Amino acid sequence: MSWYEGMSERYDEWSAHMTADVPFYAGLAGETDGTLVELAVGDGRVAIAVAQATGRRVIGIDSSPSMIDRARRSADAAGVELDLRLGDMRELELDEPAGLIYCPFRALLHLSTWADRRNVFERVARSLRPGGRFAWNVFAFDHHVAVANDGAHLDDRVPHRLHYDVPDNRIDIILDDGGTSSLWWATKNEWLGLIDVAGLELEALYGDFDRTPLCPTSGEYVFVTTTR
Repeated sequence: MSWYEGMSERYDEWSAHMTADVPFYAGLAGETDGTLVELAVGDGRVAIAVAQATGRRVIGIDSSPSMIDRARRSADAAGVELDLRLGDMRELELDEPAGLIYCPFRALLHLSTWADRRNVFERVARSLRPGGRFAWNVFAFDHHVAVANDGAHLDDRVPHRLHYDVPDNRIDIILDDGGTSSLWWATKNEWLGLIDVAGLELEALYGDFDRTPLCPTSGEYVFVTTTR
């Protein structure tokens, strides 16, 4: 998985613009019985809000030791207890079936291969209780944006440069102060294929966190699936 550890100390700057996902995932959690699990919990930005909104424990899993440390500090400051676990989502195993597993902020795009994604989806499906949900969001790739941004330097949030490798479906985020994180995008049909092979069913596909339908101008895929 592609995650630059040095990015952790600036994660709050990097994620500051992403706020609309919090009430969306908290809303799903409030509708769901059973254990709540967040994959790629990061600094706990979403998990803390979900725990506060539901009054329930959230299991947060991340492969980055520095992000787990940040999540623990953030949860302590908020007076929230999270069950934080250092681990790889590709090796997901839970002690009991979950009611909701979710993966916010496009974190599934750090998985570089179809095999890795399929493994995650199949493990998630096996980890859900009957009627349980798996939800996530990823950006809807736009070639026009890629052409405009390839090689561009952006000063907003954390100063960085973007490089698009279209044949590899990859975006490299190259930070000015060192380090590179990469994302591998996928089409809507690829995500639908993963849902199918994992034995999940599509409940909803939104174009934004306000649950508006997906349309040609949508910049985000917001998926909600259920067990069969």
